Amino acid sequence: MRKPLIAGNWKMHKTLTEAVELGRSLKEELGDSTACDVVVCPPFPYLQAVAQSLLGSSIALGAQDMHWEEEGAFTGAVAPAMILTSGGSYVILGHSERRQYFGESDESVNRKLITALRLGLAPIVCVGEHLEERQAGRVEEIVLGQVRGALAGLKAADVARVTLAYEPIWAIGTGETATAAQAQEVHALIRAALCRNYGDEVALQLRILYGGSVKSENAAELFAQPNIDGGLIGGASLDAVSFIAIIRAAS
Repeated sequence: MRKPLIAGNWKMHKTLTEAVELGRSLKEELGDSTACDVVVCPPFPYLQAVAQSLLGSSIALGAQDMHWEEEGAFTGAVAPAMILTSGGSYVILGHSERRQYFGESDESVNRKLITALRLGLAPIVCVGEHLEERQAGRVEEIVLGQVRGALAGLKAADVARVTLAYEPIWAIGTGETATAAQAQEVHALIRAALCRNYGDEVALQLRILYGGSVKSENAAELFAQPNIDGGLIGGASLDAVSFIAIIRAAS
């Protein structure tokens, strides 16, 4: 049975003081609870400070992006080792906001994923369609195309170490949420494709998260779906009470 994973993507929010306080609040409430895996992904400058605030808890730390090179002349970029040595063990790759605003492509996501796996980071790879693509009946084409692009060239053993996150772009930060049935349908499509390409063993152990305006009010119904293994949470992860309620729903 797949253990649920709840990841909080803090995006470009919080001051340093606020980030540390949120980390402490989560630690105090969750402690070393292991009912589901929990990871928080603060902005890069706060990684070490938030890592310190989480010490002694089971909450893991992640970054919101990384470069595919280990080092070099890439002003403003962050290397995988910088995440690892700051206490991070997870990294979000290919978020739709990275694709939309910073020119991320399936190819660049694939390059980052290969590097993350090689260096021991646990990647959360995001896929999802725009509203017009859904309305045109292209959900399967777009989403499975992104999955294929991200995983290109990987062996089954490496794919098994990946977490995927289905985030319909039309539901991110909009207040709109895919219904539980809509989310389950796409998750099932993804898992079926993984079965075909990498075998049942890999497909049945790989976690697929849902993201897109997940709230405490809708979390339980979403997480009850057989192919939804937790959530990648945006706005609701910025408040300890709402984030903990979502974690409880997954547990």
